[in-house]
Amino acid sequence: MHEVGVGTTPGGDRDSALSALFAAHHRGLVGLAYLLVDDLPTAEDVVQDAFLALHRRWIWLRDPNAAYEYVRTAVLNGSRSQLRRRRIRTERVAGASRPVPSAETTAVEHAEHQELLTLVAQLPERQRQVLVLRYYLEQSEAEIARTLSISAGSVKQHASRGIAALSTRLEATS
Repeated sequence: MHEVGVGTTPGGDRDSALSALFAAHHRGLVGLAYLLVDDLPTAEDVVQDAFLALHRRWIWLRDPNAAYEYVRTAVLNGSRSQLRRRRIRTERVAGASRPVPSAETTAVEHAEHQELLTLVAQLPERQRQVLVLRYYLEQSEAEIARTLSISAGSVKQHASRGIAALSTRLEATS
């Protein structure tokens, strides 16, 4: 059995493995962090910190194939930490009190969000995949095409049809 040590993996050295991981997943991880922290520079910092932590802890990584899972978990945890810090700063500046939306406003926003999720779930599979990759992970048309093994033209077509279907269904429910 081959032991994974500092600077080595079964497929090459640590730096090349991390470079490949970074190239393949950086944009998606920044998109994920951005969805959580709603600030691009902070999201980029969170992802950078996650990759740096993986680099430092590579020697303890039992399975180099689990490196992406490690980085993704670190991004989620780092984003949560940023949100906690932000909340604490905001509470201190605002005197620990900020306006809370009314129960009615919260209920309406929740209902609208649930309605949109329901409508997205009802889309044909390919349209749903394209829209989720585009608007949730902020992937480009080329990245979506590679991910789904379809042409860029098909990505545009599925996105257009999906958005049109959502618009029609939303107008019908209004």
